[in-house]
Amino acid sequence: MNGTLAGSVNPHPNELDRKRIERALEQRKRYRYVTPEVQPYENGYLIQSSCCSRNIDPEGGVIDIAKLEFDNDRRCWWLYHKDHEIGHWIRHGEYPSLPVILDLLNQDPDRRFWQ
Repeated sequence: MNGTLAGSVNPHPNELDRKRIERALEQRKRYRYVTPEVQPYENGYLIQSSCCSRNIDPEGGVIDIAKLEFDNDRRCWWLYHKDHEIGHWIRHGEYPSLPVILDLLNQDPDRRFWQ
C-alpha cells in the first residue's frame, strides 16, 4: 500500500504541523541557544541544527537531530535518532501522537537527540 489507507494520501508532511513542531521545539531543555530547522521529509519531518556542543561536528556544522515519520497504515508516528558514528537513522520508537514525540524531544532525558 506504500503509506496509504484505502485511497487516502499520507497527510504528512504539511506546513501546519511543520510550524507546530518548530514552535514546540522552542520549549526544549537542551541547546536552547541554537535554532533548529524543521524540513519536510518523506511522510514526515527532518529536524536539523547547528552542532554547538562540538560533540558530533567539531566545526559546529549542521547535524541531524531527529526524523519523524507518520505511518498512515498504522496511524502512528515513528521517531528516529541519528547514530552519527555509523551515519544511520535508528528507530527510537513508535508513538500514538505528535505531541508525545514533541514532549520526548523537548525533554530528551537520554540525550539521544540533542547531543
